Amino acid sequence: MSFFIGMIIGISVGIGLIVAFAKYENIRSMRRSQLAKTVAAFARMTVQDSRKILPDEFYPPWVVFSQRQKLTWLNAQLDKIWPYVDEAASDLIRSNVEPILEQYTPAIFSSMKFSKLTLGTVAPQFTGVCIIEEESGDKGITMELEMQWDGNPNIVLDINTRVGMALPIQVKNIGFTGVFRLIFKPLAEDFPGFGAVSYSLREKKKLDFTLKVARGEISAIPGLSDAIEETIKDAIEDSITWPVRKIVSILPGDYSDLELKPVGTLDVKLVQGKDLTNKDIVGKSDPFAVLFIRPLRSRMKTSKTISNQLNPIWNEHFEFVVEDASTQHLTVRVFDDEGVQAAELIGCALVALKDLEPGKVKDVWLKLVKDLEIQRDNKYRGQVHLELLYCPYGTESSFKNPFNPDFHLTILEKAIRSGTDGTGDPNSGRTSPKKNVIVRGVLSVTVIAAENLPPTDLNGKADPYVVLIMKKSETKAKTRVLTKNLNPVWNQTFEFVVEDALHDMLIAEVWDHDTFGKDKMGRCIMTLTRVLLEGEFQDSFPLDGAKSGNLLLHLQWTPQLKFRDS
Repeated sequence: MSFFIGMIIGISVGIGLIVAFAKYENIRSMRRSQLAKTVAAFARMTVQDSRKILPDEFYPPWVVFSQRQKLTWLNAQLDKIWPYVDEAASDLIRSNVEPILEQYTPAIFSSMKFSKLTLGTVAPQFTGVCIIEEESGDKGITMELEMQWDGNPNIVLDINTRVGMALPIQVKNIGFTGVFRLIFKPLAEDFPGFGAVSYSLREKKKLDFTLKVARGEISAIPGLSDAIEETIKDAIEDSITWPVRKIVSILPGDYSDLELKPVGTLDVKLVQGKDLTNKDIVGKSDPFAVLFIRPLRSRMKTSKTISNQLNPIWNEHFEFVVEDASTQHLTVRVFDDEGVQAAELIGCALVALKDLEPGKVKDVWLKLVKDLEIQRDNKYRGQVHLELLYCPYGTESSFKNPFNPDFHLTILEKAIRSGTDGTGDPNSGRTSPKKNVIVRGVLSVTVIAAENLPPTDLNGKADPYVVLIMKKSETKAKTRVLTKNLNPVWNQTFEFVVEDALHDMLIAEVWDHDTFGKDKMGRCIMTLTRVLLEGEFQDSFPLDGAKSGNLLLHLQWTPQLKFRDS
């Protein structure tokens, strides 16, 4: 009996062990399968995925996520050979940079030359290198090197002013961080494997330095420090910063296709400034603007000076050549004209061309800052109003007749002035007599209403009326006065014959009528660009110079075209 009981227990235990083993194998297999899936998922993870799972502080210090590989070996070798590099590089910089500085020397200086130039004992450090994948089908290798240099150079600039004064200026405490781009192109079968190398400063992250006059402080001479600093930065910005590139031929051949070429034009209308900082102790600033894409003197545009005015109306049109819309930008600098002394910077601003839609006018207000690279303060310095139109070469044929709703009028002006098929490409080789286009017509303005006007009378009301002014012809029209009203409704229409709509503008001023005088409540200023493009529109415009209030206007354009030989 005990034998059978033992046998049954033994069989039961055996079966249990077999079942348990089989179940364990299934669980183990499932775990292996899940682990394999997890490993495969980790293998597909990117750096961005891992950073979403764990923040940087949870990683050990030896884990580094960098797009650029370290160059410790290169820095070690550079430290050893730096004294020899310094001697060769100093001579090379002197011979190459002095002609560049001459191109950017401001009008108050007659010359800028190096009297001393050594790069010091501290070698730059290359902090990373990476290879850029080319999207185009062109064969080549693009490499980017990130460099950092906190140097102790001995650089002295001898500067001669127009009034005959010589100033030795020492450049000290240079701090620079940037990314250099090297393009090895085209690839070749012969040694070293490429025909030419192009180099450029792809990104300037930081450029700091101090200026000191020998035996004195440069700050003691008003405007001098800013003028020299802008000259140095402009020379670097334009002579080597992308898209500008220097090409060095390695193998014999024609590499003109690698050179920088125009790809389009940028039309800029400088409309007005608002609430500019007053730089004068007596009276108000005399502002003018300098605009450029590349800070070459031949390509920089300067507006007229508006005397004693913190809300200047310029209404000037400029045209610029664009070489790379994806990286270039338009810079605007507003200055106070100081007469014989150097102009004092009020503020500056920039617009990235990549933010512009080709063929479409963009209306922008830009806040002015003290420095575009280092935001040294948050002081409000005023605004500038621009209208921008980027036109890539070869796309103008897609634009419609100027009097259709979505035609862009600046294109018509440019096409007719160039006397070509509208491309405006300076490399096209086409020549013909130039013409100026005069857009003539009738502008109909309906002053519909105003709302939320500020009270000006003791009774908490106002007696408003509107004065319309065409700036170029100085033609005026005035609505009736509506008494004791902060939300007046006029519904009055006025017509103006406009002789040059491309360069004219409408000013609408709201006044308060009093028995013994009148007070301006606010104004709105507009170019005729929008009504020329759309033909007709209605909109509400905020009143500048007023605590509150909007003016509702309806504008309609009836055109005529007129040409004049230049």
